[in-house]
Amino acid sequence: MNILNGFESGAIEQAVAVLTAGGVVAFPTETVYGLGADAFNPYAVTKIFEIKRRPRFDPLIVHIYSKDWMFDIAEHVPVLATHLADRFWPGPLTIILRKKSIIPGIVTAGLSTVGIRIPSHPVALELIKTLGRPVAAPSANPFGYISPTRAKHVIKSFKDKVRIVLDGGDSQFGIESTIVSIAADDDKVIVHRHGAIPVEEIQAMGITIEEKKGNDTCEAPGELPYHYAPVKPLIIIDTFKESLLESSSFLGFIEKKEKPTVRYIKYLSQDGDLREAAANFFSHLIDLDREDISVIYAEKIPDKGLGKAMMDRLKKAAQKCVLQGVEKYDGS
Repeated sequence: MNILNGFESGAIEQAVAVLTAGGVVAFPTETVYGLGADAFNPYAVTKIFEIKRRPRFDPLIVHIYSKDWMFDIAEHVPVLATHLADRFWPGPLTIILRKKSIIPGIVTAGLSTVGIRIPSHPVALELIKTLGRPVAAPSANPFGYISPTRAKHVIKSFKDKVRIVLDGGDSQFGIESTIVSIAADDDKVIVHRHGAIPVEEIQAMGITIEEKKGNDTCEAPGELPYHYAPVKPLIIIDTFKESLLESSSFLGFIEKKEKPTVRYIKYLSQDGDLREAAANFFSHLIDLDREDISVIYAEKIPDKGLGKAMMDRLKKAAQKCVLQGVEKYDGS
């Protein structure tokens, strides 16, 4: 594995050489680090699924360099989609559109649609521009685990499974993109995944928002009930004044004078800033998961703006305990 500073001369060219040869590279985005391959090469994309051990029914996001590329890979672009792209691209909004046949079925899990976005991180943009083709990429972590926001997280997870890791510093937003689709009559936006663009910002454009109704089809990343989970059990609590195990750790929203009696503590924000909390979210979870503890207790986060996206991820991470029948962990 080669760890390259993505801002240094020659780093992008080395990564592009790997992608052109059908390989996989890890690269920074403003949301989390991605594991990328040439989106037009189905054999290269297969390697992403193999490295991550990702199920083939979970589609990938296609990252493009400019809005013009959207028309090259999408069969139809609704007017509402162009408005969203004009407002939020480059940036952490993924728009699901009907795809053209140039996008291989393995990218979209056999679906007729594809999620598209333009990242705003300069290293990601330069990588895609230099390659001259879209890059298919999920988060650069083993499937179901916490998403990486630093190059060292990727290195720890994959070691020699990835040829090149482009280090672009800490992720700006710290959580994945918001994913939306456009209703058939082009009059409202369907939210598939809450993320780094709060839905309130879309509503501020005068657009009607509707949550995706549950069905058996996974149309976008992050829709599975169990995801973003640490190895250690995670339990969401209302307050640390509940009975907590001393051998545990605590992920708090706002730093307080009174502290829980646990082994390790991390606070997402000093004063309740949701952007600061989101930027620290995955990184703090990874740090706590690597400590010698039996369980991670996570304090509830306000269910608004970016807090909605963080709570969505906490609930899915906690689902691991529910699936294992451990809703109240006793340390055994």
